[in-house]
Amino acid sequence: MESLFVKEITVLGIGNTILTDEGFGVKVVEFLRENYTFPENVNLVDGGTLGVELEHFIVGTQKLLIIDSIDGGAEPGKIFHLRDDEILKHFTQKISAHEIGIQDILTMLEITDKKIPHVELIGAQPYNLNAGTNLTPEMQKFLPIFADKAMEILKSWQST
Repeated sequence: MESLFVKEITVLGIGNTILTDEGFGVKVVEFLRENYTFPENVNLVDGGTLGVELEHFIVGTQKLLIIDSIDGGAEPGKIFHLRDDEILKHFTQKISAHEIGIQDILTMLEITDKKIPHVELIGAQPYNLNAGTNLTPEMQKFLPIFADKAMEILKSWQST
């Protein structure tokens, strides 16, 4: 069953906002809401740590942009940009419960012939995952950079 709130394009910020940089994806979506306007066919979703419950927000979307902190085993601050099948490969090495949900949903959609035609994920290696509700200053600096990257991706999608 598709949600009435699902639109052609979904920007999904995920993360746990009480674990410092783990909340990065949510903070980027908040930054986007505060600083940009979007056409009617774009839905911004604060996915928090919903896990498989995120299905209600993405089933039926045609283009999904996921924004998250990404533990790729790299140096803190490394920027990642994954597309389509690369994303499922990344999530086989999970760091948190919300990533389990994303992997499960994307796999389920593929198995049930409801695969989202285009999925991209942007994120950065976190600096700190300790308890705290604010991003580290280093991750805070990434907010406008990732907002610009998200807008660049969305503009490319609008022209296709």
